[in-house]
Amino acid sequence: MQTPPKTLQYRIDGPDDAPVLILGPSLGTTWHMWDRQIAELARQWRVIRFDLPGHGGAPAHPAAAVGELADRLLATLDGLGVQRFGYAGCSIGGAIGVELALRHPQRLASLALVAASPRFGTADEFRQRGVIVRTNGLDPMARSAPEHWFTHGFAAAQPAIVEWAVQMVRTTDPGCYIAACEALAAFDVRSELGRVGVPTLVLVGSEDQVTGPAEARTLVAGIPDARLALVPGASHLAPVEQPAAVTDLLVHHFSTAWLSASDTTTGTGLPTIQAPPPAPAVSGPVAPVAEIAPSSPLQPEAVAAVRPDPYIAGMKVRREVLGDAHVDRATDAADDFTGDFQELITRYAWGEVWTREGLDRRTRSCVTLTALVAGGHLDELAFHTRAALRNGLTPAEIKEVLIHAAVYCGVPAANSAFKVARAVIQEETTPKP
Repeated sequence: MQTPPKTLQYRIDGPDDAPVLILGPSLGTTWHMWDRQIAELARQWRVIRFDLPGHGGAPAHPAAAVGELADRLLATLDGLGVQRFGYAGCSIGGAIGVELALRHPQRLASLALVAASPRFGTADEFRQRGVIVRTNGLDPMARSAPEHWFTHGFAAAQPAIVEWAVQMVRTTDPGCYIAACEALAAFDVRSELGRVGVPTLVLVGSEDQVTGPAEARTLVAGIPDARLALVPGASHLAPVEQPAAVTDLLVHHFSTAWLSASDTTTGTGLPTIQAPPPAPAVSGPVAPVAEIAPSSPLQPEAVAAVRPDPYIAGMKVRREVLGDAHVDRATDAADDFTGDFQELITRYAWGEVWTREGLDRRTRSCVTLTALVAGGHLDELAFHTRAALRNGLTPAEIKEVLIHAAVYCGVPAANSAFKVARAVIQEETTPKP
């Protein structure tokens, strides 16, 4: 049956009357990444696994923020009658777990973060990954997945699992994959880890080169009640590569740490969670739980009184469009002579104009490219070509903008623009080794 847009595709294993344990997947994988844990976990828990949007055949309803994925998971669980649960998530699945602990602590009994991080790389890295997928499809990500997910020895010894991993990525919806990259680009909870108030296991493969032991130690140092588990001989997808070790760690953590003074407990020491009504083993339609009425509009004078400084919004948009590296270079180079100018363009160009709702960012990029061609501003054209790719334009669409500009701005100007744009596009859309 069809999964409603604001919920997630799921599967249930284990007794209906057992405490609920949720398992969240990594980007590019499906709920099957947890297959080798299910037999043991389902002995004690009602295990609910979910797919990210557009993964594993799930409906392609993109979610561009980790918080939105957490909200969709909660809407799914509300429809199943699940109120309190344990949660284990891998990579972006771990980010969802942290989001639940921070924004919905009353729902979470215990947490396990597998191959997770309070910040996944840099925003620029994930936005460029989105550019590569938009231009080349998911094949570059699929071909590079095994070297990022598994140790070399495992990949060589398990060709069938490697092929399974490649096919998982290839069959993911590109738009949903790009949206998940945007979600990870914006995810940064380093300053909030001290508010995670549930017992937390931080589990990482010793050979993980994506989110490795350094990131795990950052989580443990920041979360008040956290313990570190290092899994030898495992890379990013430790549940697949070292299933027995990961299973044992999860069983021990959720059996011993899942305690709360407000819970009644069973003879096994596990908290008793209100048993949900009988549910199908796979996703069914879930009715919306509630609608939040829009707040009453402020009076004009009240709006003026609380209007935020456009510099803050401008810096956020400037970083999202141009990238952290570019903005950092510009602001770091500012001095007494240029500092006021940097503040002006952040506040007015980015905070007052680029934040307006009348045009989307794709359209604003088209306008900006055309204006820069007309003015012959080739240095600015280079980083706004990069920005256009981040804003969702494809190389083919940028080509059409420049051809159109040739008619109205002049062929010599467009000729110079093509040289600049081609170099930027080749750099930005070529997968990194």
